[in-house]
Amino acid sequence: MSAQTKERAFEAHVEDVLLRQGGWQAGANAEWDVERALFPAPVFRFLETTQPKLWDEMRKLHAAGLENLLVAALVKELDLKGTLHILRHGFKFYGKIFRLAYFKPAHGLNDEVLALYARNQITVTRQVLCHPGKHDTVDLLFAVNGLPVATCELKNPGTGQSWRHAARQYQNDRDPRAPLFGFKTRALVHFAADPDEVHMATRLRGAATHFLPFNRGSQPGDVQCGAGNPQHPSGYRTGYFWEEVLQRDSFLDILGHFMFVEKKEEKVDDGKGGQRHVIREALIESADFSLRQRLDRGSGEDRQGRRPAGGVTTRMHGCRRNCTGRAAAPGNGPCHCRGH
Repeated sequence: MSAQTKERAFEAHVEDVLLRQGGWQAGANAEWDVERALFPAPVFRFLETTQPKLWDEMRKLHAAGLENLLVAALVKELDLKGTLHILRHGFKFYGKIFRLAYFKPAHGLNDEVLALYARNQITVTRQVLCHPGKHDTVDLLFAVNGLPVATCELKNPGTGQSWRHAARQYQNDRDPRAPLFGFKTRALVHFAADPDEVHMATRLRGAATHFLPFNRGSQPGDVQCGAGNPQHPSGYRTGYFWEEVLQRDSFLDILGHFMFVEKKEEKVDDGKGGQRHVIREALIESADFSLRQRLDRGSGEDRQGRRPAGGVTTRMHGCRRNCTGRAAAPGNGPCHCRGH
């Protein structure tokens, strides 16, 4: 078996898990618009089926030109406000608001809300073009109702490569200026994964792109939980990621309630002997691997606007949350679960 075949086998396994167990659907490469970095046809299908009255009203107003006007307005709003905002609050179109996703609320579930939530279409598409005018592709593209929300590059140690090679692929071969990789405005997170580990970045900066571990630790729950991940029944140590983190309800819950844009004001040298203030932004996911289990037990975020205990972020993901708290206590040593 060739190296490329082995890597494709792992890719096929991941896709199969998502389609059979995770509630995902297969996306269509033919529907992908690399120039605008979205899937227009699924966007239109979602709008028409979930908001038929508004769709019919706009169809009467704009006739055959509706789709072109809609996608132009959507792209403009995405570039201005970002994917996360559009998914949660919709986008304006001729004085009206079109919703592009429905999330489960913290309380007050009813049949209508559940029916709209069930209409969300999450898709995984393999080998998707990522640079306009070129033939480069990302291994996996994750989308919600036609909007890209995450990308993933997969490597298989059987080919002599690991997640580190996937990370370098993002750093060296992916143009941060490409529409798909626009910070906040299209894909929100980029995963570098192999059968043993998963790492992530929320902003591509070329060689300066920094990846954080998205691992459980080899001994989850222990004070010193170790690097990497424990064995998993699937045979892949990263099975927890494909089967649990990316499970439909879990994934939508994270997008709907546990990601936010963090803004920090910093002072920098203005090059003239003085300082100036700049605003730096970062996408933060305030949910660790065990988020859903903790919610079910009532021991964590109750989805009433509060973050998980301790303000958990991906920088303290999984077991790293415990290690971070331990390292903060007097006399404790450093955390060893980063896996770098």
